[in-house]
Amino acid sequence: MITLIDLFGAIIFPSWLSEDAFSIGPLTLKWYGIAYVVGLFGAYMYAARVAEVGKYWLPSGSTRGSLIVPNREDLSDLMFYAFIGILVGGRLGYILFYSTDTIWNAPQDIIKVWQGGMSFHGGFLGVCAAIGYAAWRKKTTYMRVADFAAISAPIGLGLVRVTNFINQELYGRPTEVAWGVIFPKAPDSLPRHPSQLYEAFLEGLILWLILRIMTTRFKALSKPGLVTGAFVLGYGIFRFGVEFVRTPDNIPQFGMLTRGMAYSLPMVVVGLVVVIWAARREAVKPTYAKSASTDDDVVETA
Repeated sequence: MITLIDLFGAIIFPSWLSEDAFSIGPLTLKWYGIAYVVGLFGAYMYAARVAEVGKYWLPSGSTRGSLIVPNREDLSDLMFYAFIGILVGGRLGYILFYSTDTIWNAPQDIIKVWQGGMSFHGGFLGVCAAIGYAAWRKKTTYMRVADFAAISAPIGLGLVRVTNFINQELYGRPTEVAWGVIFPKAPDSLPRHPSQLYEAFLEGLILWLILRIMTTRFKALSKPGLVTGAFVLGYGIFRFGVEFVRTPDNIPQFGMLTRGMAYSLPMVVVGLVVVIWAARREAVKPTYAKSASTDDDVVETA
């Protein structure tokens, strides 16, 4: 029987792609680390830009009061707290969700982030904690701060998923599709779904576009929590779907559900509840925080 692989072949993973960006003596800089830094900085720049466009925040209907729009200084603090939350939450989440044996057999490895092993769901919980701290420090509501993290998070997600592909990790199940990739680091020479790129496309580009349209066309930011719920819901759906073609982790799964599916289902439920809750509430009018470096508000109204 002739298969699609026989007809079209498969894509051989490019030999020139390396997880190391460059080396200077004993110091090696990896694409994975660069993706985190660039993603976080890009998220900050994008969130800061959105904060300065006043028309995104002006409600079109009745309102229930006013709420402050954070400035660049507020957002830089948020991104710092989020960075800590991603590192701590992502690493602890990986240990608790995927590698509990490390706690008993090699507890000293828990802090070895540079060896790999980060969990999105753990990082997500870490960022949730960081948002709570930032909201408390800035004396504003949780959802107002969360919306800023939500609209910009897909930028970092997309970049990190691309580096997962470069690192030849989290690859997909064997497949006969024409775009299947043979990963040298896989335990066999079978073409596999490039599931990392599927996630980069869905969790990165598509999710960012959805939130962008909600922000610019439907003024979703005037209803705190709406884009946050949409982000959580969208990520949960996309991640759950990609798990059908992604190779499960080499640990016990939850029956017919992979761990990724099981950890994403609560996100779908919570995201949907938050979207419904926020959509039913009246919008809020914006007030603008003054920058520490200027006496004037920086807001574009058109």
